[in-house]
Amino acid sequence: MAFFRGSPRDVSTYRSKAEEVAGRFDADRRREAASLIRATTPAAASRLEEVIGGGGVFVTTGQQPGLFTGPLYTIYKILHAVRLAAALEPVLERPVAPLFWIASDDHDWEEANHVHVLDRENVLHRVTLADAPDAPPASMRNRVLGPSVEATLDEFIQHLPTTEFADGFVELLRSAYRPGRTVAEAFTDVIAGVCAPFDLLLVDGGQPRLKALAAETVERELERSAAHEELLAAQARRLEEHGYAVQVPVLEGATNVFYEDDQGRERIFRDPERPAGFVLRRTGRRFDADALRALLAAEPERFSANVVLRPVVENVVLPTVAYVGGPGEVAYLGQLKPLFEAHGIGMPVVVPRSSVTVIERKIAKVLERFDLDVDAFRRPAHEVAARVLREELPESVTSAVAALREALAGGYDRLMRAAREIDPTLKGPLEGARNASQVQLSEVEKKIAHHLKLRNDVGIEQLDKARANLFPDGNPQERVLNIFQYLVRYGPELLAEIAGRMDVRLGAEAAGVR
Repeated sequence: MAFFRGSPRDVSTYRSKAEEVAGRFDADRRREAASLIRATTPAAASRLEEVIGGGGVFVTTGQQPGLFTGPLYTIYKILHAVRLAAALEPVLERPVAPLFWIASDDHDWEEANHVHVLDRENVLHRVTLADAPDAPPASMRNRVLGPSVEATLDEFIQHLPTTEFADGFVELLRSAYRPGRTVAEAFTDVIAGVCAPFDLLLVDGGQPRLKALAAETVERELERSAAHEELLAAQARRLEEHGYAVQVPVLEGATNVFYEDDQGRERIFRDPERPAGFVLRRTGRRFDADALRALLAAEPERFSANVVLRPVVENVVLPTVAYVGGPGEVAYLGQLKPLFEAHGIGMPVVVPRSSVTVIERKIAKVLERFDLDVDAFRRPAHEVAARVLREELPESVTSAVAALREALAGGYDRLMRAAREIDPTLKGPLEGARNASQVQLSEVEKKIAHHLKLRNDVGIEQLDKARANLFPDGNPQERVLNIFQYLVRYGPELLAEIAGRMDVRLGAEAAGVR
């Protein structure tokens, strides 16, 4: 745990962070934080007041807006944060609430513009939202949905099952994803609707008020970008020395800040031609340090943190005790401890999110039939099929047929010897009967083989169905499929069922002590 604050199972790790947060957030700063946050329900609003007024903290998680909520893991991160907040409250003896950070500043359109869904025939479809080919790389907060979103949503909906739950979820999607709304607005509304039963709190990381509160941190990052680059590079080297891969490359001359205007969002670099200047990587526009500082003071909404600085900004503006992240996030957060310290704060407790695989009954039956587990489908399809299916007749069948053929031959030989003593002319009819019996036995053998092939064909089809559900496109289900595929089939109670199975045990309980 040298690269993190401490173990996410150790209660003392959370307590030390909560104490640090209490020292940094007075009543005014807490009220500022509350002004940034959207409550999804009246109960969530009351909970927010308890956190702000009662010296509480947040368990946060976050994600760039994805089409129709994107892959399953977005929802799983939220559910884990919900469960962890509930588990922490009694041990920290203060209000703890789950908070979802909407990374609306992100501009990775190729990641955000599509969703995958399995249709009723278990065929995987990639549904993609078209965009103008010459559109600048705008953040999701500024990218406006065009008329094509309606056809894209229709395409998505047609692949969903028709159930008693469908109408409510379809209405939620249609109310959110309309022309003229931004990608971030639509995503936020759907997350709010889906997660309302958990009284979730939301914060838009790109909102102007938050940018204003983060401006001092952004200014410090720009002023000290060279020194911070060295800190991050040294941490990257330490990670590699311990055998870990560096998830976010440390680019020479790059700051951890983006600038956005009508020409799009682009990263700010130190200008190699002017020691006190900066240059925008894509368009080549240049600023001296004073001009950039003045622009930040006047229009902080134009500036945003990159993936490295974003966690620091979050912990500056919000009383955060822990962050729930996926495997990639946990890996790159291990790079950031020196950057947090350079900004005068400690890291939050980094908590790996629960990994979830939904196994529907139809898929469970396939696993049971072939005595397989989910991990078996990590292997190539032909290897799985070869393990559980056989093209040849089972040995029990071939040995039984061989024994019967031998018995028929021996029996007819004895019968013909006995019949010759009665009438030699019986040899011909008996040979015909023997040959006919052998032909019939061969036909029986062919029928058995045919049924085996049919069974194998059905088995291959069932294995393919299981693979499409568990490892669609060769990737884990949670990284590909969308939550509405399951919500429409099983209803909103499914989320509580999933959340209830997540392991958020702490301290002695995590070690198995009861």
